[in-house]
Amino acid sequence: MKIATWNVNSAKARLPNITEWLTEAAPDVVLFQEIKCETASFPAAAFEELGYHVHAVGQKAYNGVAILSKTPITDIITRLPGEVEDEQARYVEGTIDGVRIASIYLPNGNPVGTEKYPYKLRWMERLRLHAADLLKSEQPVVLGGDYNVIPAAEDVYDPVGWREDALFRQETRLKFQEILALGYTEAFRTLHPGLVPAYSFWDYQAGAWPRNNGLRIDHFLLSPQAADRIVACEIDKGPRAKEKASDHTPVILTLA
Repeated sequence: MKIATWNVNSAKARLPNITEWLTEAAPDVVLFQEIKCETASFPAAAFEELGYHVHAVGQKAYNGVAILSKTPITDIITRLPGEVEDEQARYVEGTIDGVRIASIYLPNGNPVGTEKYPYKLRWMERLRLHAADLLKSEQPVVLGGDYNVIPAAEDVYDPVGWREDALFRQETRLKFQEILALGYTEAFRTLHPGLVPAYSFWDYQAGAWPRNNGLRIDHFLLSPQAADRIVACEIDKGPRAKEKASDHTPVILTLA
């Protein structure tokens, strides 16, 4: 099973790039973040023409996630449990060929001195609790997406400069580690412990892409049953070099 996660930064604005990549890479499952459209206006037909079943959860202009799969998606949930009043479209989860898979768009959290950062930390705690519940099923679980978390200094081009950013603050990294401590495996770094630089995001500003001033913030967390099946996890930088590219690039997980 080949699973890709990609923050597309507007599904409609990047549609030609997305469909071109899907045709070439042919993943079995695709997790999108930041589709930036309401559910009804998500360009599902373009993906159905490529043979995908589609389930999107959107909101006007912001956020939004989706799962695409070559085989049917069942038992879908469209919100992360734990905060009923939270209406932001940041989570969708379903079962595909016996694997429980989620597409996650974790809050950015900046500026730190506003309500956005406590919201990020609350969201991460809700994710930890839900991730713990998912382990009880003892089925393979894949939590993929844009976590807006830089796990370690090796995952950012300037660790000192990013020290107080919401993506790299100690509280953020500790929350991420708490999820891993449940028994989850972070796929990319497990397979590539010494590979640097290895980034999945480059800002549009200040020549970040040509200078390779990047961040690794798009991750796959795997339950023990999924981790036992890891074959590969790679970052495909090709789409970031395209015209009208997203500022993120796909990360691809392969399970036996």
